[in-house]
Amino acid sequence: MNLTGNTIFITGGGSGIGRALAEALHKLGNQVIISGRRKTHLDATTEANPGMQSVELNIEDPASIAAVAAKLIADFPALNVLINNAGIMQIDDASAPVSDEVLVSTVTTNLLGPVRMTSALIEHLKAQPAAAVMNVTSGLAYTPMAPTAIYSATKAALHSYTLSERYKLKGTSVKVIEIVPPYVQTELMGTHQASDPRAMPLADYIAETIQLLGTDAEEILVQRVLPLRNNAGPNEAAFVNQFNDIITQNPHH
Repeated sequence: MNLTGNTIFITGGGSGIGRALAEALHKLGNQVIISGRRKTHLDATTEANPGMQSVELNIEDPASIAAVAAKLIADFPALNVLINNAGIMQIDDASAPVSDEVLVSTVTTNLLGPVRMTSALIEHLKAQPAAAVMNVTSGLAYTPMAPTAIYSATKAALHSYTLSERYKLKGTSVKVIEIVPPYVQTELMGTHQASDPRAMPLADYIAETIQLLGTDAEEILVQRVLPLRNNAGPNEAAFVNQFNDIITQNPHH
């Protein structure tokens, strides 16, 4: 895709991959609008990046999504890129009673959120000369991590939805892109993750991702995520088991 001159809305843009992606795209000459629930994070990000805009959004609340979508269309009529990045990752136990709070919040944020946000903006995007919907999934969509079974399942579902969305939007001006991060140094699972040497440095991840976004790729796959992405298939169980044995022996991923 063309990496400059866009008007881009990013959910979950106040921290982690969302913030880093927002800052990189802002520097390339795009109008970037970030959203999230934590106003302090949004304000810190926009203050560090003059010209970037923000709007508070509760991605779990359909009314909040509808209100923000209406505001975006009114305030930024040239809006042509939606990046569904907001997500939460919580530990669960698929071998025991599941916390309904964890289940509902994870599914609502990670799956219903992107579907609802896209639904609210899709007619506007289709009216633009060139537009894109980008869904941020995970390598865990393809090789699930058992201690975060619900998170992994929501990302697998979002991958599936993205395939259908891409098929239905072919022939329109809207390109559908899936961004598939590996384990990256953010605070998604807590502060320890930001310095975990096993995770990909955030700056390295963003640099490689931006480079790939500048191509015609429909899946943005950095080298580090390929083993997880390419494992999915009829013989996937052995690698999934091996992966989870390693995770179990080395908590925090």
